Amino acid sequence: MPRSALRTFARAVPAAALLMAVPACSTTTPDTAPTASPSQGSAGRSATGQPTREPSEENSAMRIRLTIDGHSVDASLNDSATARDFAALLPLTLALDDFQDTERVADLPRKLSTDGAPASSGPKAGDLAFYAPWGNLALFYRDGHPSPGLVVLGHLTDRDDITRLADADRVGIQRAS
Repeated sequence: MPRSALRTFARAVPAAALLMAVPACSTTTPDTAPTASPSQGSAGRSATGQPTREPSEENSAMRIRLTIDGHSVDASLNDSATARDFAALLPLTLALDDFQDTERVADLPRKLSTDGAPASSGPKAGDLAFYAPWGNLALFYRDGHPSPGLVVLGHLTDRDDITRLADADRVGIQRAS
């Protein structure tokens, strides 16, 4: 089975199992506040149920530069713990593979911390994200669907650069000077 088919299956099965296992209503236990079910959406809530800001509302913590197949592209990381952990890995040079005609993915040298990260994020074209279950980086060239464990790290600064991602084979990532 091709690698892309395995990734599609690996993302679809846990999401479907989660939807089937949780009732479509709010639940309250004696020790917790009400939590949203998957049908109500979990975007905007951390893994602990605390409200979080959308990635576009985050303050830019750091400017970075991507080199996509020889072309310089500016981006910024948000001020999340996961984005700061990613920045600690820089500089990086990564081989990219396509995933679902929506994103380019690459394996990172290690998994990143997801402390305080939203349980799910709905990525937009131009977003850089970390997919915690696989430990990989995702560069979105089309809008994606919310996925449990997907943490948006930042975004490309110039929307015109997004088209470069669709066919990219390699990316270099470093702090902008």
